[in-house]
Amino acid sequence: MGALAYITALNQALHDEMARDDRVCVFGEDVRIGLTQTTKGLHERFGDGRVVDTPLSEQAFTSLATGAAMAGQRPVVEYQIPSLLYLVFEQIANQAHKFSLMTGGQVEVPVTYLVPGSGSRSGMAGQHSDHPYSLFAHVGIKTVLPATASDAYGLLLSALRDPDPVAVFAPSALMGTVEEVTGELGPVPLGSARIHRAGEDVTVVATGQCVHTALAVAEAMAGEASIEVVDPRTIYPVDWETIRASAGKTGRLVVIDDANRMSGFAGEVLATAAEQFDLVAPPRRVTRPDGAVIPYALVLDQALLPNGDQLTDAIRAVLK
Repeated sequence: MGALAYITALNQALHDEMARDDRVCVFGEDVRIGLTQTTKGLHERFGDGRVVDTPLSEQAFTSLATGAAMAGQRPVVEYQIPSLLYLVFEQIANQAHKFSLMTGGQVEVPVTYLVPGSGSRSGMAGQHSDHPYSLFAHVGIKTVLPATASDAYGLLLSALRDPDPVAVFAPSALMGTVEEVTGELGPVPLGSARIHRAGEDVTVVATGQCVHTALAVAEAMAGEASIEVVDPRTIYPVDWETIRASAGKTGRLVVIDDANRMSGFAGEVLATAAEQFDLVAPPRRVTRPDGAVIPYALVLDQALLPNGDQLTDAIRAVLK
């Protein structure tokens, strides 16, 4: 297929699925003009009834999407800033997520919550830099974090077709990245990990943009250790079988995750490893600090985010 940009992949998935299924519709602020580029061209192609610019009230249009889904539509809700998810966590976690169970399966709520611009990009400061995907995984909402363009396309396609609510986090740091794609694009099953690089000595589980950090470190340390890089792709459900098999082969585990340390995804992987995996060294994690609030100052911004030097140190620690 050739070069595919991450942001283009998200946009293409929406175009393709809206053409295939006329129940798919989009709600959000400035989605008709495609402010984030994710929804670019949808309004011109599919019209007012399926691409709806909403008032500046996340609580209102999130609840609107829940009702539309219960009535048979398949809405996509776009949030321009990840911190806005805090405003609507009740509507998602306590309403949309629970209606199917509470109605004995009589009602499905197939909503896709799309966050193009999650996580930190230099200068985004305290209220625009959070990566709250662990909150959604904690309550059992299907949660997606693609690291590459082909996975962005395939995972979003699967989210759009899923019968349950799915949160799709697309990190700011990846929006401009490009992947050389061979073959045809298609759905990527939720709950399936991807091994980006095979190795024998250490397993590195990396999420989102940290996958690219892990691959760079693995290449730089190739003369020192053989490092396997595993991308979970979905934060919930987790493909434990792939992670367990990789860690069982290498006997050593490091997790790098661009989210806060306390109660984060990295901690869950380490806890599961301690309970179930046969490791030869204590596992390590590289994350943001506990309670991290990203400052506007660029030097401090970069100091708080997980990086290659920290990952290198963690890998060397488990190799000792």
